[in-house]
Amino acid sequence: MSKSRQLTYSQAWKELEQITNEIESEEINVDVLTEKVKRACCLIKFCKGRLRTTEEEVNKVLSEIDGTTDADKAGTT
Repeated sequence: MSKSRQLTYSQAWKELEQITNEIESEEINVDVLTEKVKRACCLIKFCKGRLRTTEEEVNKVLSEIDGTTDADKAGTT
């Protein structure tokens, strides 16, 4: 994938599904299997990172709506 084209979560997920289907069908060439597994690992890391970032951003927005910040929450135990 070229660097000029940004990978999206949806694209990564779709590619993961495709790799999973290829592996589950047992029709994948053993010579290609290692490369597919490596690519799947990279895609999983990408998706986990994207989900983590999204969760942090959503929590930040929700905190702003509530008028609280992480510092405010730390002081209220």
